[in-house]
Amino acid sequence: MLPIVGIGAGLVSALLFTVVITGSPLALLLSYVAPLPVFIAALGWNHRAGLVAVAAGTLAVTVVLKLSLGLAFAIGAALPAWWIAYLVLLARDDSNGNSEWYPLGRLLVWIAAIATLVTVGGALAISTDFETYRRVMTHGLQLLFTGGEGISPVVRLPPGVDAGELAAQLAMLVPVAAGASFAPMIVANLWLAAKAVQLSGRLPRPWPVIPSTRLPTMAVAGLVGGILLSFVGGFVGLAGAALAGALIAAFGLAGLAAVHDLSRGKAWRSPTLFALYLALVIMLVTVFPFLALLGIADALIDLRRRKPPASPAA
Repeated sequence: MLPIVGIGAGLVSALLFTVVITGSPLALLLSYVAPLPVFIAALGWNHRAGLVAVAAGTLAVTVVLKLSLGLAFAIGAALPAWWIAYLVLLARDDSNGNSEWYPLGRLLVWIAAIATLVTVGGALAISTDFETYRRVMTHGLQLLFTGGEGISPVVRLPPGVDAGELAAQLAMLVPVAAGASFAPMIVANLWLAAKAVQLSGRLPRPWPVIPSTRLPTMAVAGLVGGILLSFVGGFVGLAGAALAGALIAAFGLAGLAAVHDLSRGKAWRSPTLFALYLALVIMLVTVFPFLALLGIADALIDLRRRKPPASPAA
């Protein structure tokens, strides 16, 4: 049964990954859920089914397209899904014989680390020479502002703004944005897969109390280290920027969890959460950093240390 499930999941994941080459917006959205089948196989059957899915999907992409895309599928989608699912199902018995499952906060740190590796891997796939990579990214961003042969500009710049200079500045922020976007994408795929597996009755661990998610203090040191590394330059600096972006996203998610947790039982809970999510939809870039600051503060001083344990339904 495991090989069949794994092979099926791997082929579906490979199909979702490769449809992006069609260039349509729907195909791009489908490529975002490419890790989902691997997550489902690994969470619902066990990590060995996930490994079979990784192998089957990688082989399929390699045979149908080419080796470089097969490796991109394995490194960028399949292997991260397998490893995160493996950690989700890790447990140990405490002194009372109860199972202690892998903490969600540490899982978020792993997700940020994987988002960093995927970002660096994507950059190296463009070019192993950093200056060449930077020129390619700058040129691609410049095309958004100026257009190309037969292609209209995607973004209209105000008069007097130099497209080349702006593109060069934005190219430096691409690793931060990539790391910050990959982390929530992995979290979303994990949640969808876990919920589907739970509804089927195959999830081995109890559903976790998501609002209690709190990053460990060491994640703050990782964020500071990533910011400092980003000033080094080259691919080392790129890795630091990607790590900083990924951890900021992780802290933002932890801050959102803290709002859910701290507002339990309060009369202002519903309007506050409604206003917060509305603000995230309308002003994500403005609001999310404040959630990240809340997540950092919670990691440093544990804002919820006096609260009673939340129930899984919270």
